[in-house]
Amino acid sequence: MIWMDGRPHPPEYAPHTWQGFATGRWEGQMLTVETTHAKAGWIQRNGVPASDRATLIEHIVRHGDTLTIVSIVHDPVYLEEPLMRSTSWVLALSQQINFVPTEIVDEVAGARDGSVPHRLPGTNDQLHSFADRLGLPFEATRGGKETTYPEYQLTIAELTGRRTRKSAR
Repeated sequence: MIWMDGRPHPPEYAPHTWQGFATGRWEGQMLTVETTHAKAGWIQRNGVPASDRATLIEHIVRHGDTLTIVSIVHDPVYLEEPLMRSTSWVLALSQQINFVPTEIVDEVAGARDGSVPHRLPGTNDQLHSFADRLGLPFEATRGGKETTYPEYQLTIAELTGRRTRKSAR
């Protein structure tokens, strides 16, 4: 539900729900929606977590048959800077969505029912496997805002002793 009547967001101590509390306003032909009070979860299932202090601002605009949503996530717990992304959909009135049967599978093969995989601090022998497999310096796989920018390639080159295209000239 998006409240469009100008009401304020609830106080910080108000309950958080899976849906959160969303208010919207029209800015010309664009709908801007601000969502707060969502429970902690994930921005993307295989990626970044989101705390219950995260706020989401969405700008929704339609251009002909294309609907575009620009999302901006602010999270003081898990994000060093806002996460921005955009998604576009094209209207397809003749689209057929086929049912795809699904099945529940074990995420950790061979694990006992109810087991929770864990590693005690200092005992995770899998931590370096990704970096080793791709030939990357371990520091580059730990994340952080600096690793998201193209300029970080220079740091990787420095850590590995490789030459970049620019330095090879």
